[in-house]
Amino acid sequence: MNSRFDRADHQYMARALQLARKGRFTTDPNPRVGCVLVRDGEVVGEGWHRRAGEPHAERVALAEAGERARGATAYVTLEPCCHHGRTPPCSEGLIEAGVAKVIAAMQDPNPQVAGKGLAQLREAGIAVACGLLENDARALNPGFIKRMQGQGPWVRLKLAMSLDGRTAMASGESQWITGEAARRDVQLLRASSSAVVTGVGTVLADDPSLNVRLGGADLGLPEDLPVRQPLRVVLDSAARMPADARMLGLPGETLVLAGEAAAPAAVERLRNGGAEVQTLPLDVERRLAWPGVLAALAEREVNEILLECGATLAGSALQAGVVDELIVYMAPHLMGDAARGLVHLPGVEQMSQRLELALQDVRAVGQDLRLSWYPKREG
Repeated sequence: MNSRFDRADHQYMARALQLARKGRFTTDPNPRVGCVLVRDGEVVGEGWHRRAGEPHAERVALAEAGERARGATAYVTLEPCCHHGRTPPCSEGLIEAGVAKVIAAMQDPNPQVAGKGLAQLREAGIAVACGLLENDARALNPGFIKRMQGQGPWVRLKLAMSLDGRTAMASGESQWITGEAARRDVQLLRASSSAVVTGVGTVLADDPSLNVRLGGADLGLPEDLPVRQPLRVVLDSAARMPADARMLGLPGETLVLAGEAAAPAAVERLRNGGAEVQTLPLDVERRLAWPGVLAALAEREVNEILLECGATLAGSALQAGVVDELIVYMAPHLMGDAARGLVHLPGVEQMSQRLELALQDVRAVGQDLRLSWYPKREG
């Protein structure tokens, strides 16, 4: 235990983290943040950031506490903001309320804040500490942190396979590899993502919806918060996607990332069908390059990507080194060696060329296993 913080500090910050997790499905593109105000050993105010444009966690907690905030300690999962955005600075709110101390789990990676909020509090005579349960706080917002550090969105690759590593029969039949509980778990992954990304090959083969089909009650949302549909993104260098694709008729936005050389008539056809189309340069192999794709999505404030695609695009992402997290659902059946494999990794012919993974988590989801891995990278 960090000697700067006692058991009570840990308990209150753990509660703040619990509150922050309530924003898992709604705060995008803002970070998930929770705040607890404590005075004389009593919690006098709590708050969590619900969605962009609404008050931040600190402001919600201060409103609940009222005058009882004076002399209190604020436990907040992210450094209070100090700049004017959609809402006024939280640092100023804490100063005006007369809190005595602020304990932050981590510094805000946003360059507009990045220590300035804590400095402003110190200058106002408020005691400040930072670093309590920092790893837990960082795990709440991997995409926001990564994007604010100029590294683009967090990329989560989701795959489903049989026990023998197969994703579809040789005919292409694939419904359903996993059980109902695993499919519901994928819905939760979609709901927590900024964007769901697939390739045009998957669209042509399966005509997927890529939407969130759970209701607000399923996600534990307050009645006044609607279910947020993630941005649906199709990588389609030649603009081959059908204008009557199922996803274009669903609530939410669909973005097609096409190559600059795509036929103007094909691009216009997709736009008339309801898609937004953005063209990007192609690489030497006439494919959309991952750096350009991720940069385009970062410009749209996309924090977390769920990549749901076929073996070729999945292998491309892994070989390009853009996958931050790999989630594999493994079903308890065998599909045979004629069935289709998990990922396509051309050029991997020797043991030294293997892509190494570090196992992070294993859990049962119904009758299936969910395995979470992080790719190993140098440094």
